[in-house]
Amino acid sequence: MTAATEFFLLGFQSNQNLRLSLFCIFLVIYCGTICGNLLIITLVSTSKNLQTPMYFFISQLSISDILVITDVVPNLLYLLLNNGGTITFSDCITQLYFLCAPEVFECFLLTVMSYDRYVAICNPLRYSIIMTSGHCVILTITCWLLGFSAVLIYIIKMAKLIFCGPHVIDHLFCDIVPLLDLSCSDTFIIHLEIYLLTIPFVLFPTAMIFLSYTYIVLAILKISSNTGSLKAFSTCSSHLIVVVIFYWSLFCVYVVPTKGQTVTIGKIAMLATKRV
Repeated sequence: MTAATEFFLLGFQSNQNLRLSLFCIFLVIYCGTICGNLLIITLVSTSKNLQTPMYFFISQLSISDILVITDVVPNLLYLLLNNGGTITFSDCITQLYFLCAPEVFECFLLTVMSYDRYVAICNPLRYSIIMTSGHCVILTITCWLLGFSAVLIYIIKMAKLIFCGPHVIDHLFCDIVPLLDLSCSDTFIIHLEIYLLTIPFVLFPTAMIFLSYTYIVLAILKISSNTGSLKAFSTCSSHLIVVVIFYWSLFCVYVVPTKGQTVTIGKIAMLATKRV
């Protein structure tokens, strides 16, 4: 058994015309996503009307989106042009790291955003005292540190795995599941750690979001006027939509069994979770 030095990513194995069409589609999506997120970051940074905690958090989500899509799409475009391609083991592990860390960060940041909405609706008189700019920065930095430090635990374990071959990944990018499937090492411990760390890094944020919105709904129901209720709910709707899309996409890809899916559908579904 020898340590793997590189892998071959298959990407989309199809005819050249289809791959060129996909190349153009993903290139347009990539450029549009980058420009859109940069526009959000610029507007939030320069417009005084948008310098509120919620918009600040949204700008951080935009940074996370840029990290994820830049980690995945440029290499995907290369795979489409060349009908697959090699990636070194170190680059594969690096791609995996910068793929997973922002996602864990988003789990925590969405929790912070739900707390922000909770304070705004359930304790509006103290909102400006609790959600100060300094507190928002501290909370955001904490989310970033938790995201990158938590994933580092997985990455160190993954880097020590032995891959006997063939070193072919039938996927669009380096992800945890395809790499574990290729390894000839005992991956039981890594699988166990993934499930155990899911509790503090996924289930706990999910529970906090659910709890926050439970109190928010109860507070909205106490508002006598329909106008006030709609206004209160509208302040949460955008965040709630992001939460539902984020967790539903993760659930569909990582929890729902893939048996019966075609390989292409599985790849597209996985790509959808990366906001591509």
